[in-house]
Amino acid sequence: MTREIFLVDIQTFYASVEKADHPEFKDKPLIVAGDPKQRSGIVLAADPVAKSYGIKTAESVGQALLKCPQAVLVRPRMQHYLDISLLITQILKSFTDLVEPYSVDEQFLDITGSRHLFGTSDEIARTIQKKIMKDTGVRARIGIGTNKVLAKMACDNFAKKNTAGIFRLDQNNIEKCLWPLPIRAMFSVGSHMEKHLIGMGIRTVGMLASTPVELLRKRWGINGVLLWQTANGIDSSPVTVHTYDRPKAIGHNITLPYDYVYEKDIKTIILELAEEVARGARAKHCRGNIVSIGVRGANFDHPTGFYRQITIFHTTSFGMDIYHAASILFDRFWDRQPIRSIAVTLSGLHSDKEYQLSLFDQSEKKEKLNAAIDAIHQKYGRTALFRGPSLRPSSQLRIRSKKIGGHWK
Repeated sequence: MTREIFLVDIQTFYASVEKADHPEFKDKPLIVAGDPKQRSGIVLAADPVAKSYGIKTAESVGQALLKCPQAVLVRPRMQHYLDISLLITQILKSFTDLVEPYSVDEQFLDITGSRHLFGTSDEIARTIQKKIMKDTGVRARIGIGTNKVLAKMACDNFAKKNTAGIFRLDQNNIEKCLWPLPIRAMFSVGSHMEKHLIGMGIRTVGMLASTPVELLRKRWGINGVLLWQTANGIDSSPVTVHTYDRPKAIGHNITLPYDYVYEKDIKTIILELAEEVARGARAKHCRGNIVSIGVRGANFDHPTGFYRQITIFHTTSFGMDIYHAASILFDRFWDRQPIRSIAVTLSGLHSDKEYQLSLFDQSEKKEKLNAAIDAIHQKYGRTALFRGPSLRPSSQLRIRSKKIGGHWK
């Protein structure tokens, strides 16, 4: 049986949610953005009216307001957006149990076994659109394909641009519809890969599809094969409900409110990020043994910074273990220049049910301490118990505790 896969995408998700909640903004240009007084003052989402003035995602609020001074500026409400996303997931699950979240505003569905219950693919897509609009007030666009990669490209390149908000891409129309598009239109091709492909004379998706696969394999290995398969609409990956059950890595990053120049202030942020990473690992019942730290300097004209990783002897989900490993890397590679952003990541993840015992690691003591800390945080909040360095003015703990993914709840 031929698979039928949907990619459901919500149009300008954050902005659409705000407009649904505030009918008075219906015909006004609306921008969802961080605090313009901080470095988080960038455009996270702009509704179609705002986009008609040339406003783009990720540009500064100042630039956006120069283009459209009358735009309504709304601070993000991340918890609310997550709640709406989960509501949409439940709507989609009423059509199939095979729902795979791809991002906060995109979800894959396998409706292969649902057609005998709900009608044709087009009928199901229209019903989903109506149901999401009725229950949430936001508009869904739906790409349809015989696999995930075709559904994704159908949505991004066609469903988002037509009136119906629905488009089907399969082997019957891939040559006519997809292949003439510029290579950047293909899923998984970013600006860096685009330059490489254009340098090889490959300018359209069709040109990539007709390139000998062995030539691409010789240059990029298995990634070259994946590029060729994507251009030809080949993808065997299933829609799975377990995508995020076991992550490959857990990380947190922060763009600092001002340039940090003192080691003690930077180490405070590294400690707070390490504790966040550890808490995330425990929530996923994971332990890891590869700690990474990324640092970006403050000078845009002459970029500085580094990204390094270190393997520790034992797997861990203890914040201080992660902090000590990250500090070793920081001390070794920091060039003493001002810091703009920091990231800490734990990878090499394994289940916390199985780990190597050590005479020197004190794992049982750390597990008990972790359990006590997590219980206090869950009952009283993340600021009820913290380490001493977070009392410093440079600490971002209290601000971050009010945010999700770096944005206000």
